[in-house]
Amino acid sequence: VMSSSSSSSLEMEIFQYIDAHQNDFIQDLKEWVAVESDSIQPHLREEVIRMMALAADRLAALGATVNLVNLGSHQLSDGQVLPLPSVILGELGKDPQNPTVCFYGHVDVQPAKKEDGWNTDPYTLTEINGNLYGRGATDNKGPVLAWINAVETVKALKLAMPVNFKFVIEGMEEAGSLGLEKLLEEENQSFFSDVDYIVISDNLWLSNRKPALTYGTRGNACFFVEVECGSKDLHSGTFGGIVHEPLLDLIALLDSLVDSTGHIQIPGIYDSVAALTEEERKLYESTEFDLEEHKKNCGVRKFLYSTKEEILLHLWRYPSLSIHGIEGAFHEPGIKTVIPAKVIGKFSIRQVPHMDLSVVKKQVVEHLEGVFSKRNSPNKLKVSMPLGVKPWLADVNDLLYKAGRMAIKTVFGEDPDFIRDGSTIPVARMFQTVTQKSVMMLPIGAADDGEHSQNEKISRHNYIEGTKLFAAFFLEISKLH
Repeated sequence: VMSSSSSSSLEMEIFQYIDAHQNDFIQDLKEWVAVESDSIQPHLREEVIRMMALAADRLAALGATVNLVNLGSHQLSDGQVLPLPSVILGELGKDPQNPTVCFYGHVDVQPAKKEDGWNTDPYTLTEINGNLYGRGATDNKGPVLAWINAVETVKALKLAMPVNFKFVIEGMEEAGSLGLEKLLEEENQSFFSDVDYIVISDNLWLSNRKPALTYGTRGNACFFVEVECGSKDLHSGTFGGIVHEPLLDLIALLDSLVDSTGHIQIPGIYDSVAALTEEERKLYESTEFDLEEHKKNCGVRKFLYSTKEEILLHLWRYPSLSIHGIEGAFHEPGIKTVIPAKVIGKFSIRQVPHMDLSVVKKQVVEHLEGVFSKRNSPNKLKVSMPLGVKPWLADVNDLLYKAGRMAIKTVFGEDPDFIRDGSTIPVARMFQTVTQKSVMMLPIGAADDGEHSQNEKISRHNYIEGTKLFAAFFLEISKLH
């Protein structure tokens, strides 16, 4: 075990190396951002595959053993068959005395075009006022490279490896991580057998400046509610006033789901939500959260709640219901006097512990059928749940979180906020369920990075200090382990 003075001089040496090489690290990010590895648009699939090869080369250059696992292909709704990008399984170091830390990240990105409202070309990393703008800069190429930079630093300084490293890097995260779960199950007894800890860095801090550790995410249950009257659309002059219009039924159904205060009106939906503990309440109180800044980040004038605690509770540990759209209704500009024959409403309910997806589905179906029956409509109703993802929750007193907290204190000089994420990050739950290992989310992006949005960025500060954070984390976990 290192003494604290020798470990701090070691940290100094590491941090100096990272500072001295920051422009190289930014150049690497520029090369990665230049690849249009958009996993959603079929015509860019070859770019995703090229991106996976680049990432594999970068790991091989570190001396890692890299296995590009072929996942075959998948079929799109239009019948087109596309190859799935391979998943990288990499490893570096096999010292039985050291803990083994596995890092998960992805190198595919959301679609982006300059004309969507970007100030700069989304695939040319551009530095303005200390911010590095480009698609994938924060989600997730920047964090993946920061981790690799940290490993490279330890190697370049010829230091003893504090931990054994494993890497899982994929290229289909934005399209639902196709094939990943099956691969984890297949590799559970082999690749993951000697892994002690899993770290994911694919989300953001809650604040623009204060570091955070994420210990939970909400799940999501997505619903389609379909109302059909006949086989064809009708003219509202010829038939309006004499038929039961499906869109009127659907609007009544959607309107019954949630009230104007955001309260979900489906009976029983809150019954199994975990009770708030005192320890947890303290985490909410101590979290730094600026309501005005958050309003500015999302461009709204007023939230449903006026206190920090209420906002965070409703964002992280209570379910919410959002209506996303209506398929089959006329939505182009102008007027078209049509009565659509079939419409599909789409909504989702964010899941929290200890909600049960099958119970939620039953409650939703019973509620909608009840509302529909009161309308005495002859139309056909069909309710389905095409997607259900459970929430994820870790223990903040776990060793991993202790190491993460100490590393943040070393690099940023303050304790992190312990936060949950209101969105769904299925990989955290997937890794925990399949491998039964301890999982931590260690974000390095700031709240205003704009992932999935126009002008996505990571600041130079977060990218370089994030690299230091990962290096400091390696030292902390090796000490605690």
